[in-house]
Amino acid sequence: MSQQAVERALGKLVTDPTFRARFRADPAGTALRAGLALTREEIDALARVPAPALRTLEQSLDDRICRLALAEDRS
Repeated sequence: MSQQAVERALGKLVTDPTFRARFRADPAGTALRAGLALTREEIDALARVPAPALRTLEQSLDDRICRLALAEDRS
C-alpha cells in the first residue's frame, strides 16, 4: 500500500473531472495509465467514494487548483 499513491489519486479525483469520469468507467485501467501504484483494495475503496461528494469538494476549491476540463478531454 502506498499512502502517496492514494493521496495522488484522491487529488486527481477531486481536481480533475476528466480523470474522475475515466476512473468511474475503468478504475484499475485509469489508475495504471496515470502511473498510480494502487492495490486492488485501494482501487475498490476509491471507486466507492460517492461521485457527488467529489464534485461538491471540487466546487468548494479555488479554481486555481482545479484542472479545467476541455471538451476534447471528455472523450
